[in-house]
Amino acid sequence: MDKKSKSLGYNEISHSHNQGIFPKSSGFNGRFSLLHGEALNKILDPKSKKAIPIRRKPTTRLQAMEVGSSAPLFTVGHQTANVFASSGILHNAWEAVQGASIENMFVLKSYEGVPYAIFSSPCVEDFIVRDSKYGECKIQDENRAFSSCLKGNDDKPALVHKGALRRFLHILENSDFKTQMQRLINQKKEQAVVFVGHSMGGAVAALAMIWFLEKRARQISPLCITFGSPLVGDDRLGEAISREDWSGKFCHVVSMNDIVPRMLLAPVESFAEPLNTIFPLWGSIMLKAPTSVSHDLPFQETCKTLRNNVLQYTSTLANNYGRDSGIRSPYKPFGTYMFCSIYGAACIEDPEAVLKMLHFTMQSKERNTFDEIAGACISEHIDYGNMLECITKHLHNTITTRIAIPISDSFEMGIALQLEAMGIGAELKFVSIVCKQNDHALLALRKAGERKSKHDMKIEELNDKLSKKQSAMASLEWYKGHSKANDTGYYDSFKQHSDKKDFRANLYRNSLGTFWDEIVEMVEKHELPCIFRFLNKWINAATAYRRLVEPLDIADYSRNHKGNGSYLSEGVRPHRHFALEKWLKEKDQTRIGREKKPRTKFASLTEDSCFWAHVEEACKNLSYLQQVHAQHQMAHAQQLQDNLKQFEDYVGSMIKDKSISAEVFLEGSSFMKWWQQYRDLQLESPGWQASSPLFNFIENEKWK
Repeated sequence: MDKKSKSLGYNEISHSHNQGIFPKSSGFNGRFSLLHGEALNKILDPKSKKAIPIRRKPTTRLQAMEVGSSAPLFTVGHQTANVFASSGILHNAWEAVQGASIENMFVLKSYEGVPYAIFSSPCVEDFIVRDSKYGECKIQDENRAFSSCLKGNDDKPALVHKGALRRFLHILENSDFKTQMQRLINQKKEQAVVFVGHSMGGAVAALAMIWFLEKRARQISPLCITFGSPLVGDDRLGEAISREDWSGKFCHVVSMNDIVPRMLLAPVESFAEPLNTIFPLWGSIMLKAPTSVSHDLPFQETCKTLRNNVLQYTSTLANNYGRDSGIRSPYKPFGTYMFCSIYGAACIEDPEAVLKMLHFTMQSKERNTFDEIAGACISEHIDYGNMLECITKHLHNTITTRIAIPISDSFEMGIALQLEAMGIGAELKFVSIVCKQNDHALLALRKAGERKSKHDMKIEELNDKLSKKQSAMASLEWYKGHSKANDTGYYDSFKQHSDKKDFRANLYRNSLGTFWDEIVEMVEKHELPCIFRFLNKWINAATAYRRLVEPLDIADYSRNHKGNGSYLSEGVRPHRHFALEKWLKEKDQTRIGREKKPRTKFASLTEDSCFWAHVEEACKNLSYLQQVHAQHQMAHAQQLQDNLKQFEDYVGSMIKDKSISAEVFLEGSSFMKWWQQYRDLQLESPGWQASSPLFNFIENEKWK
């Protein structure tokens, strides 16, 4: 790291072992998961090939939500940006981008021992995609470069910009990108890698980052930094990224007047013509002083047209966010956005706030004339180096606020400082007396902060309720153990319902069912953050509940609705169990690639919570088969025999991976009663005894 970076606190930042890579006062207590512990330590410590030990917890956004935090994390966006800017990573990333050529498309270079995957700015055709109004397409292309996991919470596939996707696929097939990434993975050592791109190259870098993250190379800590990148995906892509806990790995650097990050919020037809005029001049402008565009009148007029065309759509989005409309851009932000101005920078994660700030920051009157503002929409896009220098100088100087009246409320003060850093608060004399545009920006950040605070409080409240419900779970565990001692198992004990302890167990069952119904309803009504159901604490609690209590729901249904159809029939199984099972499956998709240790003993709770419903069906099929044999109606026998053979194989597979509880094989259980009858029937078939693994397992009591 250079001397400048060290003078800005590099040593203090990178060696704070007790609190992680950043001091607690910086607001990095799990908040800014972008600086994902392992990745930044490897980047910030170029002399060491190993990551600095991380002892800070939480280290990710999910973990932060699980343990909670008393710090006003939402309001430290300006501190977050300052620490990140002072690290020198942004300067290295911009230097890497500047050294890339359009011809190479992709290049892998090392800066201070850290590999940077650099994606160059593509041609104008990548921006102007006329296949649809906004140039969007499904991320799952014919080549299947991306998995089906990239979908929204409604299970519909994510949409991305076709130009960016097309460019990435071209790089994937026509460069050494795939080979280079596989080489990094094959090294089997801890390693950071930075994906970086400018303009549409930033959108391509984001897609490349997602592609790499789907490889799930746990020893690699990737970070994606984009400069002036257009939005690349819709809200479903954002939901998928949040679900995977990848949001904190993306940092999108946006200058206050740069038009490109806002451009895809407008239809292609609204920016195609002016962009076609401007684009060929970008190269020559970058060779000269970028500010010279303000003196080129024809260029200036084209910039005005482009800016006005785009802003009329960003204004509609900013002022009508969340209202249904089929005519608006599908693109939504994901990751962390670092909004920059000559007064500093601030980081925002909330997608709604980011979208609004993309509009409001361009409305600031920081420049003297409209001509300067129009020219800046391009000059700031092509010269992020100058903006980074401004931020660095701002950090070196004694930081003084332009807010005339001190604010005692830390939340309001934090918001005011963020607005100031983004350049929106430049005209503020008093925080309460602001121009209309600044007032909207203030409200947008305040609303985002209140929304986060509300979610955090709700999660804390639910954590307390969950803790109280553990006593009910413990009582049912006791009930389960007591029933095992009677050699029947708790499923059959509850089904018989002949003792006071069965009635008490039913009270606990109903109480827990009501609690989880409420949780599922809150998630499905979006009253909780979309990543709530991926918190390990809640996934584990939901799975334990479902595996312990659903057998009791099945027993209750079998006792009270005998002859009314299967528990597995549509509309019978409680919705909460479907939902909680889906949560686990979605969470497991994020664990693909992690080595799962095989079980060494049988599960305490059968993993398939519907197991006893399958047992009930097997009992019915066996009874029907016996009737068929007695009545010599052999035409119906084959299907019943096939069903029973499928059940036998199903049990055998669970025995093989030990995902079944040994209590299933208690002598008085419904399963063992079924088995005795099924065994007697099958022994009449020549060869069955030798070919049945289940027969061998049960006859030799291998569960003991």
